[in-house]
Amino acid sequence: MIRFSTEEENENLEVKIEGDLDIDSTEIIDEQLLPLLKTYKTVNLNFEQVPFVDSSGMGLLLNIVQSLGEKGTEVTISHVRQEVKDVFELLQIPDILGEGVVI
Repeated sequence: MIRFSTEEENENLEVKIEGDLDIDSTEIIDEQLLPLLKTYKTVNLNFEQVPFVDSSGMGLLLNIVQSLGEKGTEVTISHVRQEVKDVFELLQIPDILGEGVVI
């Protein structure tokens, strides 16, 4: 089960995600969180409590960064656990998302 909490400061939002970002959770993130993110200038997705991301989760991340970027929102992904970072690097996610997105 995925959960998230938000902390707002001016036009900046930090989203703390907790749980696996997999096929079961992508629908929740897409329907509940994505509409909220569109109203901010900067969004940080804190992955400190995300132990696993599958291919549908990767696709969702790519979609979030791309769709928000088109609206002028800067997205970063921070506090990525080493096991998730290894998968990101294997799939070249930092290169695809661009410099400074995965921090």
